[in-house]
Amino acid sequence: MTESIGRNMQRIAAIDWMRGIVMILMALDHASGFFNEGRVFADSILLYESGSIFASDQFLTRWVTHICAPTFVFLTGVSIAISHAQRLQQGMSQTIIDRELWIRGIFIAMLDIGVLSLASGKPVLQVLYAIGISMMLMVWLRRLGAWTVLAMALAILIGGELLLVTLWTPGGDVPLWLALTFAPVFTKTYSVLYPVIPWLAMMMLGWVFGEWLMSKPLSQLPVKRLLVASGLIALVTFILIRGLNDYGNMFMMLEGNSIVQWLHVSKYPPSLSYALLELGLMAIIFAVLMWLEPIVGVSRNGPVLVFGQTALFFYLAHFGVLALLRLVFDRGGLEMAYLMALLALLILYPVCRIYRAFKWQNPQSLLRFI
Repeated sequence: MTESIGRNMQRIAAIDWMRGIVMILMALDHASGFFNEGRVFADSILLYESGSIFASDQFLTRWVTHICAPTFVFLTGVSIAISHAQRLQQGMSQTIIDRELWIRGIFIAMLDIGVLSLASGKPVLQVLYAIGISMMLMVWLRRLGAWTVLAMALAILIGGELLLVTLWTPGGDVPLWLALTFAPVFTKTYSVLYPVIPWLAMMMLGWVFGEWLMSKPLSQLPVKRLLVASGLIALVTFILIRGLNDYGNMFMMLEGNSIVQWLHVSKYPPSLSYALLELGLMAIIFAVLMWLEPIVGVSRNGPVLVFGQTALFFYLAHFGVLALLRLVFDRGGLEMAYLMALLALLILYPVCRIYRAFKWQNPQSLLRFI
């Protein structure tokens, strides 16, 4: 395995491309939140009113961004596995590696709790909270071995709803411990959009894949074959679960056979059907990107690559850019959301390039946590 790790030491552009794609889609979703009067935000039984009819363009604009959080969380797990293998080969002790991961997890979680929540006027725990806490837990979970972690991740994703139906009544009172772990909460005093345990399962899957990836030469077909096969199995299973219209949909049942209804799945909390659909799509896209990498080559300053290599900085900075644009431009319709997303990306591209260069020139600075 050591020889394979050595061959894989170079940064895998497909990972950065995949991450960059979801950052662009995320910017569109948040631009829609800032500028789109007709934005659809009903991805939970807590937010959806039965019988609601959505405009297809509005719904699909929201839906294409559903891939963002699962992909970002999954790729974080992949990156943890790759970074761990590389640092061990470089001679870094396990204690230092664990400490770095623990500190970075705390730092990322605190960005949600102590920084981004200020803009909302109340504590709002979103994806950074889930990622940060999950990173901290991975310090211990990865010691269990890949097969054990895989089994635990699948158990959480498959059995999470079974546990929730015994503990959670949508719209009822939710104790804080349950809100932080499994059930979303939207209240006047605080909100938890990303309870940590379901998202931890997706990071665990990413870590398992990263461990396997580092044991195989990237030129070998099984890496791409595994992604495609897993993606297709996930999508077929999604169709079965969604079609049965029962367990696995987290109370968000089909109300017809339109494409909109089939794709209208629960993100808060993530249902099994949501996880299967989004991770399945991600796996196939990821395989295509890995196939394309040696064919098209890697442009060092390509926008998608740059955004993928500065993802956390991009995430933080794009809120500031959108807030500044909101001072200049009024809210409008869907066209305004797309226009503002494009403008934000044009502004962020040179900023992210400058940040990347500075971070690479100062690898031991505090910027390594961003």
